[in-house]
Amino acid sequence: MAETSNLKETNLNQQSSSNPALNNLLKKSKLYLNTNQIILIREAYTFSNASHKGQLRKSGEPYINHPLSVASILADMKMDAVCIAAAILHDVVEDTEAGKEDIEKRFGLEISKIVDGVSKIDKNIKFLSRNEAQAENFSKMLLAMSDDLRVILVKLADRLHNMRTLDCLSKEKKLRIAKETLEIYVPIALRLGMNKLRLELEEISFRTINPLRYKIIVKAVENHRGNKTKFLSGIKEKINDRLGDLSIDADIYTRQKNPYSIYKKMKKKKLSFNAVFDIYGLRVVAGKIDECYRIFGASHNLFKPVPGKFKDYIAIPKSNGYQALHTVLFGPNAIPIEVQIRTKEMDQFAESGIASHWQYKTGGHSSAQAYARDWLQNIIEMKQNTSNSIDLLENMKIDLFPDEIYIFTPKGEIKELPYGSSVIDYAYSVHSDVGNKCTAAKINDIDVPLSTTLSSGQTVQIITTPLGKPTPSWLEFVVTVKARTNIKSYLRNLQRQQASDLGLRILDKALHDYDTSFTETPYANIRRLLDEYNLKDEETLFVEIGLGNIVPHLAAQNIAIKKSFVKQKYRDLVSKVLGESRKDNIAIKGSEGLVLKYARCCRPIPGDNIVGLTSSGNGFVVHRSVCRNIKKSKSKKLFIEWSNEVSGEYQTQIRVYSEKQRGVLANVAGVISRLSCNIENVKFDEVQNPYASFVFTIEVRNRKHLADLIKELKKLKNINKVMRTVG
Repeated sequence: MAETSNLKETNLNQQSSSNPALNNLLKKSKLYLNTNQIILIREAYTFSNASHKGQLRKSGEPYINHPLSVASILADMKMDAVCIAAAILHDVVEDTEAGKEDIEKRFGLEISKIVDGVSKIDKNIKFLSRNEAQAENFSKMLLAMSDDLRVILVKLADRLHNMRTLDCLSKEKKLRIAKETLEIYVPIALRLGMNKLRLELEEISFRTINPLRYKIIVKAVENHRGNKTKFLSGIKEKINDRLGDLSIDADIYTRQKNPYSIYKKMKKKKLSFNAVFDIYGLRVVAGKIDECYRIFGASHNLFKPVPGKFKDYIAIPKSNGYQALHTVLFGPNAIPIEVQIRTKEMDQFAESGIASHWQYKTGGHSSAQAYARDWLQNIIEMKQNTSNSIDLLENMKIDLFPDEIYIFTPKGEIKELPYGSSVIDYAYSVHSDVGNKCTAAKINDIDVPLSTTLSSGQTVQIITTPLGKPTPSWLEFVVTVKARTNIKSYLRNLQRQQASDLGLRILDKALHDYDTSFTETPYANIRRLLDEYNLKDEETLFVEIGLGNIVPHLAAQNIAIKKSFVKQKYRDLVSKVLGESRKDNIAIKGSEGLVLKYARCCRPIPGDNIVGLTSSGNGFVVHRSVCRNIKKSKSKKLFIEWSNEVSGEYQTQIRVYSEKQRGVLANVAGVISRLSCNIENVKFDEVQNPYASFVFTIEVRNRKHLADLIKELKKLKNINKVMRTVG
């Protein structure tokens, strides 16, 4: 066996001598991999080189140089031989005749899975848009990544080399790739703590998208450097002397903010370049954690700290595992300077992130997967609760831009949330059931609305009840993916339940024309209808009818036993005479909120004569029967009426004509409030001096409630006329 290995190594050595890119990769790999692992890398090269034979990149160089460069980036991170071999093979399935089965047969299932996870989906699959194709590829990569984190490491290295070689592409393609990198791959690198790779991706993307701004900021930084060098050296020397007095051995480096970070800060906070104080800073790297805190104390004794600018990421690490102490000090002439303090291990992790935890000598990637466990689990849950790949991609973009805040539970535990999180976001971070049943909340023992935005250091208590449930309005202020996906999932299931209930009622009413009901219909007839519409069961049929996708009377006609000609003529005559006042209308209770929507043009309320118009896929839109838009619409009508048990509050509009006198608006608002009507909006229209009109959008229970309000408003002094607006 040893002779065979030596023979393979000799043959592969001869092949490698002619390829500088391979020689460079092997030189890096031999520093930490054993002979058998080097042989695996060379065999991967042989297979990939043969598969890509004759293929050239846009630059004109042999295509094999790209996968070798990707593998070299991973070798710099000291990734294992399996990951490096997969990088060399990563484009074989996508761009050559070789398939996934060939990779698996030659190199095993582990490498085959990584290659397949990085490969784009089959080119033969047709998509409606580039965004849909991108989302499907991203979804595929995420699922593979949740099984083996090396998939995303290969993909990030692949993207980095593609960014390094952008110049040979068209301007349009360069911009598209750079924007995609900033939107997706930079945040992923940040989440995985791969700071060095992230910074290079940001630099190239920014330079590609905004070349002029990039040049201006780079030049400003260079001009700024001269003034700062002496300033930083003085501070560095003083800190170094103090650490010597304390017998602390630490290295102190000057740190420079990259152009894209400067640009983002200027844009976000609307600052000029001179107002960005942390362009340059100091980084102190110690040996132990306790030394970090001693250095922190010593620096505060030397220089006055800027209030509110201290962050302890050692006690509470960032979501990507980053740890350090951050503080801002007033240096000479009160110039602020940021100082970061961390251990050597923290410093190594800050550069390479998850890749620094890859223990190739001690059994693979268990430690890396253990570190990323929570994030990967969130990805899996997100995928399960997301209806399509485009939504998943959008949710991931939201999830990948967290500026963390830290919230305390009533028991003193710490919850980490993205900046801008609401009470509802916090509730879902505790547990999905807590979020779904949330009805009220307290911040520091004070009652607050559920939409309240949280700040670090607050203690939040959630009040739940068995009757609590999410509402669509929550989606307007939640920011976390967990909250958003759980709310959407709940509402989707609720809509299905409501659509199923409404659909059965509509179908039964349609079957009433045939002197039968759904329970009396033979199953063979139902099965025939399900097959015709390609539906799996009766509930799906009800949902499709309830959502307006299937015309109920056509469905009833297909499954009902034919009624007699005499009864048909009689019913047709009755329908003609009664028109829209038929006695078989569907009764609306007001609880079908996700299936029935109320038209904003005429704003129907209980007591109005109403008609439903189909809105395919979204159920029905309820209009007042006097609404002018009914005649214009070509949608199918649903004959409906208000139930005797109708509940809830409904929006309507009233117009109030008054004399232009001080206090009129306050008096009107007072009456509206006294009659328990909620004011949603007020619009002022000047008619003609000395008269004016106001349009109030209010919530009422029914027509009687509205009539009582109008009656009370007419009693007010200086009110000329009150009327309901008509659609």
